[in-house]
Amino acid sequence: MTGVDHQDSATRLFRLSIGVFFIGGFLSSTISLFVPRMTLVYGLDYVGALLIQFAFHMSYLLFAIPIALAIIAMGYMRSAATGLTVMAASCMLFLWAHGLHSYAMILLALLALSAGITFLQIAANTVVAVVGSAEGAAYRLNLLQAFNSLGTVVAPLVAAQYVLGNPAATGLSAIVEIAPPFIFAILVLAALALIFFLNRTLLDRTVQANMGRVRLDWPVLLRNRRLVAGAVGIFVYAGAEVAIGALLVNYLVMPNVFGAAPVSAARMVSLYWGGAMLGRLVGAFAMKRIRPALLLMLAAIGAALLTLVAATMEGLTGGVALLAVGLCNSIMYPTIYVLALPEDPKLATPGGTLLCMAVVGGALVPMLTGALADRVGLATSLALPALCYLFIAAFARACRGSAV
Repeated sequence: MTGVDHQDSATRLFRLSIGVFFIGGFLSSTISLFVPRMTLVYGLDYVGALLIQFAFHMSYLLFAIPIALAIIAMGYMRSAATGLTVMAASCMLFLWAHGLHSYAMILLALLALSAGITFLQIAANTVVAVVGSAEGAAYRLNLLQAFNSLGTVVAPLVAAQYVLGNPAATGLSAIVEIAPPFIFAILVLAALALIFFLNRTLLDRTVQANMGRVRLDWPVLLRNRRLVAGAVGIFVYAGAEVAIGALLVNYLVMPNVFGAAPVSAARMVSLYWGGAMLGRLVGAFAMKRIRPALLLMLAAIGAALLTLVAATMEGLTGGVALLAVGLCNSIMYPTIYVLALPEDPKLATPGGTLLCMAVVGGALVPMLTGALADRVGLATSLALPALCYLFIAAFARACRGSAV
């Protein structure tokens, strides 16, 4: 592949990935709204409600290795098409389970949806990072994450009324009640799956071979201290972001914070994700002048301080502080990912698999936060996400000499 052809493939792949990142953010943010639905409407405790996020994120641990092996066998473009198809089918299963009022079936549908997303996490993130200049990897992933954030901003504005507006519906009415945002997602996912399949030969065979002719050599991976530390960083980042995003509506409806109605509070969550979108756009360009590790350290320290303010103060100050954490979250995931990913392209897939498995923090940390909330109160439980951000700051400090 010539340099021109290689750059053209990287550009086309980036453009195709925009829709993937957008719809992924849209669905993740929509699913988060079901946590306050379970607590405020059905009266579940925080641990019971956060099973939503537990099921949604457990796939990263359960299926990451077989999915990585499938990606190696099928190639990146076919794998992305497969993941998108699984996501579309899972959305249909979710609607059906909701109509049955079966919490177990809902959780199963979310696990399947997460499996589809896992295909994209490993395939899309890794290939966008590897295909193109190494110096621009953090910039490209942060810019794509901005489109992911756009999806998370749109979702609460569009879906809040459907998820929290009429909870008494049953049977077919229950499906119709929540259907519009999911029908939109199904149509977008199906269209993207077709586009990726039609572009399945986009990557040159040599590029595919360099990234795919590998095996998951765990001893080699676990000896890479930066990769392991980065995996822990993604674990705690995913946990902190998911915990705050899932519990934000419950926090804002508290009488001593905003005392907002559930639908209004859900729409305010768009401010949280909007901060992430703005931060990713600004951060992507700032990284051309400031080392990514330094930006990551500053963002993590800011997130920790804001979360502690929300944990210890009430009213407008606490609510605004927790909403502002989204701005600090903005650059964390893609920057940790790029800083931790091995430089050898042949280790990109196994390294990306380990980093993807670490997203299981989005299942475990929220459950721990929910257990704390049930015991000591929601505000106080936010101390746990604050500790997560402090670890990320320490990881960034250790990577501050990196040229990435």
